[in-house]
Amino acid sequence: MRLWNTNLCKALGLAGLLAASFTPANAQQGQPPLSAQDSDPRVMGWMQGSPPPEDKIITQPDSVYFSFPRLRWSVCHLREFLPTEEISRGLEAPVPLSYLPPADFADERQAIDALTFTPMNGSEPMSWEQSLYANYTDGILILHKGKVVYERYFGCLEEDGKHAAMSMTKSVTGLLAQILVAEGVLDETALVRDIIPEIGTSAFASATVREVMDMATGVKYSENYADPNADIWVYSRAASPLPKPEGYTGPNGYWEYLQQVQPEGNHGDEFHYKTINSDMLGWLITRVTGKSVTELASERLWKPMGAEQSAYQTVDGKGVPFAGGGLTAGLRDLGRLGQLMLNEGEINGERLFPAEVVSRIRQGGDQSKFGGFPTIPNGSYTSQWWVFHNENGAYAARGVHGQTIYVDPTAEMVLVRFASFPTAANGRMDPTSLPAYQAVADYLMSKE
Repeated sequence: MRLWNTNLCKALGLAGLLAASFTPANAQQGQPPLSAQDSDPRVMGWMQGSPPPEDKIITQPDSVYFSFPRLRWSVCHLREFLPTEEISRGLEAPVPLSYLPPADFADERQAIDALTFTPMNGSEPMSWEQSLYANYTDGILILHKGKVVYERYFGCLEEDGKHAAMSMTKSVTGLLAQILVAEGVLDETALVRDIIPEIGTSAFASATVREVMDMATGVKYSENYADPNADIWVYSRAASPLPKPEGYTGPNGYWEYLQQVQPEGNHGDEFHYKTINSDMLGWLITRVTGKSVTELASERLWKPMGAEQSAYQTVDGKGVPFAGGGLTAGLRDLGRLGQLMLNEGEINGERLFPAEVVSRIRQGGDQSKFGGFPTIPNGSYTSQWWVFHNENGAYAARGVHGQTIYVDPTAEMVLVRFASFPTAANGRMDPTSLPAYQAVADYLMSKE
């Protein structure tokens, strides 16, 4: 990612920030970025003091708050930059997660930390603990057979804190859509225009709901950040919750933007990872249910799964939640969500949605249409979830800078990671992350 134009940045909401991958200033000069230890927000001193020193303040609308190393503080403080809507956990007491006994838990941490693996295309072994720092981990949680066997916090994150989920938001949106499909509320074969007539002549009009869910739409959406007229900038200006500049005549909000999207290619031909599909899906969900994605996530997921913290989702200037990347949540609650997926819709002895929802996601999308992700050579994408098609049948929610909910049905393992890697692309982390996940899965299965 090239350095941002400051005037453009000041007009952006989270949509633009999450679409981009900032390049650390020192990396641009040929130097590697600061290590995880050296870039720890507490070491850097961000926002410490009464008041903090001028060079340690991170604010909005400054364009640098999502650049590395400030990123490592900002991912835990998004609600201080942008307006949000609550995904309420309700008023009932949370349902506690089940943990190994303290002595066993301590032993298991030591054993997992010492696990070794060889990174993709590498020759030197790396330990699990080394991989946590290599990938700038902020929080990591592992459940095995429903019990927490490993949990650690780093950087800006404490156990009672929240962290940006980035594009894992898409998987929550996709899960809600798949639930509605299974329950007959949302017709996956319907055209978008049949559900939302005001989509007009937008390229989305002739796409099916399933094509939107699987990001197999033929829609024009450029993310060439060097071009100030690229679609990403138009989308970001529209989505910004900040006041529009004087003389602004473009779309206002996510949904107005979607009404003017132009065609590019044919629907159904290929998978193209474009965030605007997620916001289109959010609009479809809202139209057929009469509820925002935040209301529905609260009603169908956070409340009944016994979440211990409410989550929050950023909104545009009209209060529409960012269905493609605006979620901030607690680590343990995303562990609950992963466990809900592993259990095919059941948690705490209750069924929250039909088992066919998860079986459809696990089945994956059309692998022949999937490409451009060399670290996931056999993968596919469906219902806004990444499916690996590996021997363990793993699938995941993924977000830039290292966020993941990794579900391994064979190992009966759920792994949740929050991170603040210097650059956005998960392909930079996968060579260490994916073999590390497999090493933990193999270890847990060996204990059975």
